[in-house]
Amino acid sequence: MLALCRVLFRVRVSGEENVPKVGAFILAPTHRSLMDIPFATYSTKRRIRFMAKQQLFKKPLLAKLLSGLGGFPVDRGSADRAALRTAQACIEGGEPTALFPEGTRLTGPTLGPFFDGAAYLSIKTGVPIVPVAIGGSEQILASGHVLPKLRRVAVVIGEPIFPPTRDGGAVKRSSITAMTEQLQASLQALFDQAMEKAGY
Repeated sequence: MLALCRVLFRVRVSGEENVPKVGAFILAPTHRSLMDIPFATYSTKRRIRFMAKQQLFKKPLLAKLLSGLGGFPVDRGSADRAALRTAQACIEGGEPTALFPEGTRLTGPTLGPFFDGAAYLSIKTGVPIVPVAIGGSEQILASGHVLPKLRRVAVVIGEPIFPPTRDGGAVKRSSITAMTEQLQASLQALFDQAMEKAGY
């Protein structure tokens, strides 16, 4: 999959220096296409664990592919605490883990409302969030399409967002909200850059 990204698509990556070389972090990509995880993984040069909707794991071949790439199932129709616990376990085990802040594939230049799972896990585990904007993935493989188009893709990796210092106890709602707002502002600016670099 990663080789296809390199050979078939003209992927331009900037900000690689913002990706931690070792240890866990939370990758927070924009989400416009099923190609976003391959592009994000290609750009970070790290194996990334990620959530994928539970229905995809009902198809044996696809389930094997997703698991091989680092995916684990999540029920998008509910507050899937089991998936969050799996993500937390991955992070605490030193594995970089992706959470799409928008929760699902959306369309258009403006990022949708953000879920707070990335901020919560960042504060809970003490690892940074690395925002990643992928420009052009929707033009390559939009929702409802099967075959990708050969178009330019630009990936812009932002500076890590570090969680506030936590002195034990419960994670404060105000801290989660503030970090989510910071992530959304950062990721929107990066997405604007990525779309411009991709020529859209």
